[in-house]
Amino acid sequence: MQNLLMLAQGFQVVLTLENFAVCLIGAILGIIVGAMPGIGSLAGVALLLPLTYKFNPTTAIIMLGALYYSNMYGGAYSAILLNIPGDSPAVMTALDGYPMASERKRPGQALFTANMASFVGGLIGMLILTFMGPALADVGLHFGPEEMTVLLLVAMTSIGWLVGDNPTTGVVLSLVGILVASIGMDLQTGSPRFNFGNVYLLSGVKFIPFVIGTVGFAQVMRLMGEREESSSAKFEGKLTIKGSLLTAHDFRRLLPPAIRSGIMGTFIGVLPGAGATTGAFLGYAMQKAFKSEEPLGSGAIEGIAASEAANNAAAAGSFGPLLALGIPGSGTGAVLLGGLMMWGLNPGPLLFTNEPEFAWGLIASLFLANILTLCIALGIIPILIKILGVPIKVIVPVIVVVCIVGSYSDTYSYYGVIIMGVAGVCGYLLDRSGYATAPMLLAFVLAPLLENNLVQAFIITGGRVTGIFFKSGISITFTLILLALVSTPIIKFILRKAGVLKKN
Repeated sequence: MQNLLMLAQGFQVVLTLENFAVCLIGAILGIIVGAMPGIGSLAGVALLLPLTYKFNPTTAIIMLGALYYSNMYGGAYSAILLNIPGDSPAVMTALDGYPMASERKRPGQALFTANMASFVGGLIGMLILTFMGPALADVGLHFGPEEMTVLLLVAMTSIGWLVGDNPTTGVVLSLVGILVASIGMDLQTGSPRFNFGNVYLLSGVKFIPFVIGTVGFAQVMRLMGEREESSSAKFEGKLTIKGSLLTAHDFRRLLPPAIRSGIMGTFIGVLPGAGATTGAFLGYAMQKAFKSEEPLGSGAIEGIAASEAANNAAAAGSFGPLLALGIPGSGTGAVLLGGLMMWGLNPGPLLFTNEPEFAWGLIASLFLANILTLCIALGIIPILIKILGVPIKVIVPVIVVVCIVGSYSDTYSYYGVIIMGVAGVCGYLLDRSGYATAPMLLAFVLAPLLENNLVQAFIITGGRVTGIFFKSGISITFTLILLALVSTPIIKFILRKAGVLKKN
């Protein structure tokens, strides 16, 4: 009850004309930034931080918080319409979003699904943040390097779910992603790895050019290989908001994965270094364990809902440890933390007591940003889906330019463009061979987190493996899950050989 009263006071703060205006501006900018590959929430917040110097701290953080949150909406647009994820969490959205828009000829419904799932996931994250903010942050403190190592091992092991029932393919592609992620300078020892004497490779393979090439540029090659003169024939008629609405049956398909991923994504968001990307990947992987009306990866509503709800919930959940403990959960959180300190505020347990107007005003602004972003997102659907009526001979050069600009803007050199080109060729060849690239991208994202936490865990435990897997109840729980994931295919194989189980 006390939290509800404080939240009501927060709405009094955020509903002033100035704060409402900056929240609206942040929501609009967040959608634009999220939809532009190569920028992302980190660069967007960093670039706009200097513009907030003249604002009071509450107004400034409301604008930046709205931008960060609405960025999760925008990343889905280019992923669904062009198969080019606007940011890393949208990689999983592209798996079902683009097939639903292009192959199933339901672009409006794909965008509507992404927007509604984002709203539901974000709302769940904000409600949990409101009632359990400090307690949730305390849970995150129990996840040290040892617990994070086992959690990430579970995530890496479950990658095989993303490619159906063939875990071997998932393992191979995961190993490729880990190998690519290990290129560059070892941050623990300072020694170069797999750079082959190339100075540029010392900085490693950047994620944005890599994902733009693997997914976006590979899509260009596929389009160029098609014999169709125009894509406009695929989408006839006028596409409106009314025509993009989901049916009651679609909503029933959307809600369960959105609620599940919203709850899970919130807790992922409070973990150190996990962030919205990990939340989206795990949300999608978790959906594999539940029944979907259509196979995931073929344009299933459940796949879009699971990934979008998880990344928005994780974005909301990340404010828990940021405000209650002063611990950022991502790079964007680190920039926001720097802004708080610049404005003379010290995030921590006393922030809610000493600066209630600031803390609860920010939380209330997330609710407002969620509503504003949903309204804006739904309103621009008719404009966005006109992209799908553009002929292939026009859309291909546009996508190429987007890929090049996005890759160059991430590295500010042609190194990013080269990575994009090479990754595009590899992604195209994998796709032609029938291999999904999602496991490789997931492993590429999680490998650095796993390496850093593993090294820290070994330092803490003195090199004892048992000190990692059996340190606490959390470690033991995830260790049991890990053993179950590893042993299940082996047990099934043995039972099939013995004739107990029938082959699929």
